[in-house]
Amino acid sequence: MNVSDLLIETFDRLPDLVRSAVKGLTPEQLRWSPAPGANSIGWLVWHLTRVQDHHIAELLGQDQVWVSDGWAGHFELEPDPSNTGYGHSPEQVAAVRPDNPQVLIDYYDAVAARTRELLRGLEPEDLDRVVDKRWDPSVTLGVRLVSIADDDAQHVGQAAYVRGLLPTR
Repeated sequence: MNVSDLLIETFDRLPDLVRSAVKGLTPEQLRWSPAPGANSIGWLVWHLTRVQDHHIAELLGQDQVWVSDGWAGHFELEPDPSNTGYGHSPEQVAAVRPDNPQVLIDYYDAVAARTRELLRGLEPEDLDRVVDKRWDPSVTLGVRLVSIADDDAQHVGQAAYVRGLLPTR
């Protein structure tokens, strides 16, 4: 298996996990949190998608789909490209209000398609290219892609866990 196929296999597992975390939920369930200050399912899936969108757009040198495709309105948010949820207060978490589960799925699918675009044709030597010099050591493409996949997997797992905590009717 080549490096491109390996990364595509990794990232292509995430859309089904996103779907299972949100499918069939009401807007209220997407916004519910298990305790004051805890993250909701909607916020967790929005955040993992925002981080991936932000990082992949930066790697491609393109606008984020969050901004270019008008996703912000579906979440009652402004199209601020720097708002990925990192460091959000409980009030900011509560302000992320997805219209419905499908908007989370569709936004993630749009970002996942762009991610696949980047991953197609990657060669092993591409992974050593420095993509972020703000860190010490500098971040390579390989490290950034692993970081995105790891962050996504952790957050979608958290969303699935919170789903299991939803009060039954």
